Amino acid sequence: MGKTYARIDGRLRTFIEAQPLFFTATAPLAGDGTVNLSPKGLTGSFAVLDELTVAYLDFAGSHAETVAHLRENGRITLMWCAFQGPPNIVRVHGRGEPVFRDDPRFGELLAHFPEIDPRAHGLRAIVVVTAELIRDSCGYAVPLMTYDGDRELHARRFAREDAASLSAYFAGKDHIATSLDGLPGVPLPLPSVAPGGRPL
Repeated sequence: MGKTYARIDGRLRTFIEAQPLFFTATAPLAGDGTVNLSPKGLTGSFAVLDELTVAYLDFAGSHAETVAHLRENGRITLMWCAFQGPPNIVRVHGRGEPVFRDDPRFGELLAHFPEIDPRAHGLRAIVVVTAELIRDSCGYAVPLMTYDGDRELHARRFAREDAASLSAYFAGKDHIATSLDGLPGVPLPLPSVAPGGRPL
């Protein structure tokens, strides 16, 4: 049976931090808007900041639905599944905010991800989520699958980009600056340095 937790700590935190994959779900306020579900991965791109706050790195891609929905209404659910070991599903329902590269908080938040070179992945933002409801469930029907490792393709594709070329790439995509439903997405052009002068 599912259980509700007051905070992200102990066994729950250990489980979340051990998973190589998680999912984010968001939606616009409009009843006919597009619900979005995204897989998130890459070792070192997720961090527990405190007992009620988590964050993950938002990398370059061809859409920015999660960012757009968070800018409009802040609602987000994160989900982790156990694909190995004892069955388990954990969901964190809460409020999220994309912290962009020119935000004064960006550098301090980025320090929570020492394993990641942000220049290698076209980092667009850091998404910070404050938990409002934390629950687990059995996960008995989730299949057993083997984790073989992170793909290298993302870093290979975006490591050659600087802020200017990455901005140009995003500008050429239909749904980076605006969502599928026309909501504001990632602000362009991207700044080339974070506050404090760190190159990006």
